[in-house]
Amino acid sequence: MNHAAVTDPAVCTLHRGSSPLLVSLPHVGTEIPDALRERLVERALAVEDTDWHLDAVYAFARDLGASVIVPRHSRYVVDLNRPPENAPMYPGANNTELVPTRFFTGDALYRDGAAPDDAEVATRLARYWRPYHDALAAELARLQAEHGHALLWDGHSIKSRLPWLFDGTLPDLNLGTASGGSCAPSLRAALTGVLDAQQDYSHVTDGRFKGGYITRRYGRPAEGVHAVQMEMCWSTYMDERPPYRPDARRVARLQPLLERLLRTMRDWSPGG
Repeated sequence: MNHAAVTDPAVCTLHRGSSPLLVSLPHVGTEIPDALRERLVERALAVEDTDWHLDAVYAFARDLGASVIVPRHSRYVVDLNRPPENAPMYPGANNTELVPTRFFTGDALYRDGAAPDDAEVATRLARYWRPYHDALAAELARLQAEHGHALLWDGHSIKSRLPWLFDGTLPDLNLGTASGGSCAPSLRAALTGVLDAQQDYSHVTDGRFKGGYITRRYGRPAEGVHAVQMEMCWSTYMDERPPYRPDARRVARLQPLLERLLRTMRDWSPGG
């Protein structure tokens, strides 16, 4: 079987590594097509709900032999971590859609009457969402064919307080495994153990953020693909206020823990 990724550089970039681990960063993109910009409210052009700077924060992953996939476009164009049928990820809670129409604050993204219709949603799904997922799926298939299993780390970050989405302040580090369904129990335990062994950051496993579409769709431990999501608070590595600058001191403090987590995942094996 040919496992070559169908990677469209206009949509995403893929670095192919030598280990079973793939790091996906689906919300780091910031580009908004020119034709869309005039329909968005001016505030949207600052793409405030980006998972800021994660490509730099996770730059060490390549040195660990990990593959890394990164999109170009903002989640305001299409959310790569939502299901194609646009079902809510967290029923009963406020959610943003496959093609978002609201900020994480609940405010409208589009000018009056300018929100996309179903036909436009379908177009964006085909143009931006599908190529990313084709590349991601193909890379997981390549890794599984080469190593016997594949490991997917889906990296995210978010403002620590967003009342429209969740109550109070989010823990610093939020590990999601779809309540244990997206990876082997021993991998979940190993990663949670790394978090338990440190005292610098608050953490939770399968709390408010249990993993989005990518974790739930590709995590198939019975089939040899194990996926987890890490949702980190911006406050762990950056200023939470515009212009959302990274904080070198906080990045340097956080990266060794992230490296331990990724090493633990990379070195884990189903029969270990």
